[in-house]
Amino acid sequence: MNSYRSALTLMRIPFSVYLMPIFWFALSAVTGYAVWRAVAVFLILHLLAYPASNGYNSYYDRDEGSIGGLKQPPKVTRQLMHLVLLFDVLAVGLGMLLSPLFGALVTLYLLVSKAYSYEGIRLKKHPILSTFVVTFFQGAFTFVMVLVGIGFAPAEVLQLPYIGFALVSTLFLCGSYPLTQIYQHSEDRQRGDRTLSLILGIKGTYLFAAASLLLGTALLLYLYFTTDQVRNIYIFLICTAPVVYFFAGWVLRSQHDPREVNYENTMQMNKISSLSISTAFIIMMVVRAYL
Repeated sequence: MNSYRSALTLMRIPFSVYLMPIFWFALSAVTGYAVWRAVAVFLILHLLAYPASNGYNSYYDRDEGSIGGLKQPPKVTRQLMHLVLLFDVLAVGLGMLLSPLFGALVTLYLLVSKAYSYEGIRLKKHPILSTFVVTFFQGAFTFVMVLVGIGFAPAEVLQLPYIGFALVSTLFLCGSYPLTQIYQHSEDRQRGDRTLSLILGIKGTYLFAAASLLLGTALLLYLYFTTDQVRNIYIFLICTAPVVYFFAGWVLRSQHDPREVNYENTMQMNKISSLSISTAFIIMMVVRAYL
């Protein structure tokens, strides 16, 4: 049982909180869905699909240093793969019960996430391709997947402004994804994984993240403005001010002290951005419902 407890730790279920903004973003963009379906989609993605991907990644990476959500990860055992397969089956099975199309999308998401780490493919060794795959599937693809899960037809989702919102999701992921690699350059280099952050370097990673986040924000605000959702512009800017403040401070501190580029600051950046952006979209939903 202790082996399974350690394996469950490597599934990093709490780390799923960092992927919540896309879920809330999708819900904030639409109306007329059943709450129970939204809850089901949330549980399938955040308690099953995302942890299964995390566990599979840990199984093949066998990290000895800090990883997302775990400063000191336990050793990998075969029990981890048992849990990964169990979570995979539950995610796909429950997804199929909710909607065959949603179940198919969950299946595709899980397969692609495995290609990221599987030693026979290991997209992680290809910085540009892996960045595109990760940001597309965790961003735009997930945005569409959530809308399909709560009952919207693909024909409804694949049109403006939803397709524009999906692009915003990917741009936001483009900003956050290389930041999750910024403190792992040494370990990635030893494993032979050429991550985007490793290629860009510390300063380049910060600049790339800032440009992607700025472009995503500009597109989001434009879409809100052109769809008469000006109120959402103010909500988003106010709620994400802590993200700008922390990111700017982190960049400035790291210029004077390279030790600031560490696990703790990376996780703090992820936490602040995830909670701030999620809060913005939740407030939009509440305001829309009651005002």
